Amino acid sequence: MSTRRVKVGVFLSVLFVVAAVSASAAVTVPSIIGDHMVLQQGMKAPIWGKADPTEAVTVKIGDCEEKAVADAEGRWQVALSKLKAGGPFEMTIAGESNTITVSDILVGEVWVGSGQSNMAMAVRSCNNADQEIAEAGFPSIRLFSVERKVSGEPVDDCVGAWTACTPETVPGFSAALYFFGRELHKELDVPLGLVHTSWGGTPAEAWTSYPSLEANPEFKPILDRWENIIANYPATLKAYEAKVAEWKKAAEKAKADGKPAPKKPRTPVGPGHPHRAAGLFNGMIAPILPYAIQGAIWYQGESNASRAYQYRALFPAMIEDWREAWDQGPFPFLFVQLANFRAVEPEPAESDWAELREAQTMTLSLKNTGMAVIIDIGEAEDIHPKNKQDVGKRLALAALAETYDKEIPYSGPIYKSMKVKDGEVELKFDHTDGGLVAKGGEALKGFAIAGADKKFVWADAVIDGKKVVVSSDQVPEPVAVRYAWAINPVCNLYNGAALPASPFRTDDWPGVTVNNK
Repeated sequence: MSTRRVKVGVFLSVLFVVAAVSASAAVTVPSIIGDHMVLQQGMKAPIWGKADPTEAVTVKIGDCEEKAVADAEGRWQVALSKLKAGGPFEMTIAGESNTITVSDILVGEVWVGSGQSNMAMAVRSCNNADQEIAEAGFPSIRLFSVERKVSGEPVDDCVGAWTACTPETVPGFSAALYFFGRELHKELDVPLGLVHTSWGGTPAEAWTSYPSLEANPEFKPILDRWENIIANYPATLKAYEAKVAEWKKAAEKAKADGKPAPKKPRTPVGPGHPHRAAGLFNGMIAPILPYAIQGAIWYQGESNASRAYQYRALFPAMIEDWREAWDQGPFPFLFVQLANFRAVEPEPAESDWAELREAQTMTLSLKNTGMAVIIDIGEAEDIHPKNKQDVGKRLALAALAETYDKEIPYSGPIYKSMKVKDGEVELKFDHTDGGLVAKGGEALKGFAIAGADKKFVWADAVIDGKKVVVSSDQVPEPVAVRYAWAINPVCNLYNGAALPASPFRTDDWPGVTVNNK
């Protein structure tokens, strides 16, 4: 055999080995599993990723070691034994050709924060931002933000990384979620992992899986609307591009004539729009599943206000959908009721925002839910109230009481029942901790009353022990009462714990959104 043939043979052998090694996929994990992460204490915590089909994977952290074999699609998953709060720990994830080391892991409480722009609103945009940022040195609070993404199908990873909470990392993080987590951290004295996944202006159906939406006939109009948008998008896009071409010519001519340019055609709604049904569940919830969490907080509803009656079914369906997807049972789900906003109405009137708040209150019938009422901290001129500290604190009160069994008041008065007696309406409430209070020592405000004609007028209201008694000389035979039933109500009913009463109505007369789908 010639020397040349020997060299060629050796070269081919080396090439074959390199090719074989290259064909072997390294073990990988999604970005939610990484340095500085927080693992949920007291429950089995899934760790998962990809490898070659049938490849053995070993995960070690402390004294815990779990093994898995990748399935035919290369997916593997282990469940770590219940861990106790503490750290830092190191984890190794070993396959047959590589080992991943994950460092600076803490064990404590993990919460997800999601919704639209009021959840996305950053710490740097809230009240007293400079001081809040300067004092945000909490090395045991860890932050993770999911990069915004719309997808037609569930994806298995996202762009994001865990960081310790510092004055450098907190300014762009969700203010509501941060203040919520800070309260829990101070009260529980354990590490906190906060996972932020939100997108401004988005409706609840975007955060709900397609199968869940498909399972309820009430949501068919939503799916039909989006199927039509997607099916017609190629033609819509072509028409848009033609309009843009015409606009460019017109803009150039306007510039040459010294005139203002015409308005550019609006980009058409298509498959990548953040309102797409299931689009954000697929792109921003699926990638963090099934990371073990204690619960979720949610600040959203403005974008569904015009379809408030539909939200009565949609919002609970979304919550149950998430619970099924996480496969942890009915984990705590806490949400923020819409704040007051826009001009004050001089007379009682119908309101889609009031109906949306009602739908949110009705969702409390689901197990392990809680609601933060913020009807007193909104801003008439700004849909994004800057007081996110009280938002976080009131959510934290609900978590501390309902999830962590602290014996504290956590809700303002919630309407319970009514009774008509001698031309007056007596109202009873739950969560009257410390007694009912008219804030400011003034007369009660925000109550309206109606007879069978359904015409509401402002009413006189007084506190009588644990009741509120409502009446009006204009309505001698009352049948219904409403409280704070407006987009920006003037109202002042609280309990002794300084928590505001939730808006409510005693009637069930069809509202302005009853037929909106």
